[in-house]
Amino acid sequence: MSPSPTTPTSHNAYHFDTAAVHEGQAPDPVSGAIVPPITLATTFRMADVETPPAGYDYSRGGNPTRAAYERALAALEGGGHALAYPSGMAAIDAVIRVLVGPGQAICAGRDVYGGVGRLLTWIAPAEGRRVSRVATTDLAGVAAALERERPRVLWVETPSNPGLEVTDLRAVADLAHAAGALLVVDNTFATPVLQTPIALGADAVVHSTTKFVGGHSDMLGGAVIVRAGLELPEPGLSG
Repeated sequence: MSPSPTTPTSHNAYHFDTAAVHEGQAPDPVSGAIVPPITLATTFRMADVETPPAGYDYSRGGNPTRAAYERALAALEGGGHALAYPSGMAAIDAVIRVLVGPGQAICAGRDVYGGVGRLLTWIAPAEGRRVSRVATTDLAGVAAALERERPRVLWVETPSNPGLEVTDLRAVADLAHAAGALLVVDNTFATPVLQTPIALGADAVVHSTTKFVGGHSDMLGGAVIVRAGLELPEPGLSG
């Protein structure tokens, strides 16, 4: 899919606190409203079936409100673009399905969120994906697992849930890339306030925005943020 609605253009000029306030918050071009209005429409007028005038056709795939949110997340994580999902597990499931095909392998940390563990234990193998687990704090063990399994993706939570294990991201990024794998990091617990995995070599970052990004336990959501050049899953196809 085209990243154009959510590609950040100016976040590198901002300090983090400024980006947190201003990215995705451009004044509304029609009314001049300083705070972008919430778009409630499910569908959008199109000149023809091939030409959505502002890049939107159906809200399942994207709308201006979600695009503003995605732009802010991409900017804060230092990514190329982002997509929001209805839950953290929807985001995780989508990115695994896109990056790891049947017959390919994923190597994941031993200490991961329970929903991720169940996805890797039951669903991914049933769909033909090979799954291995490794303590990502053990760099020698990670190197050996990557050499043995040759996975498409190395999946890391840091700090992990629930054990709060901390992985050396720059080191595992180097190991993953040397083995031809992509590094995907669950940054839910640290958030970009404390850690930006893409700057440390990660190819993609996932969040359960239900937790610290949302902050108040009053919303359910997820997100995927990727480095520039890496293709995103399409939220309209994954729930």
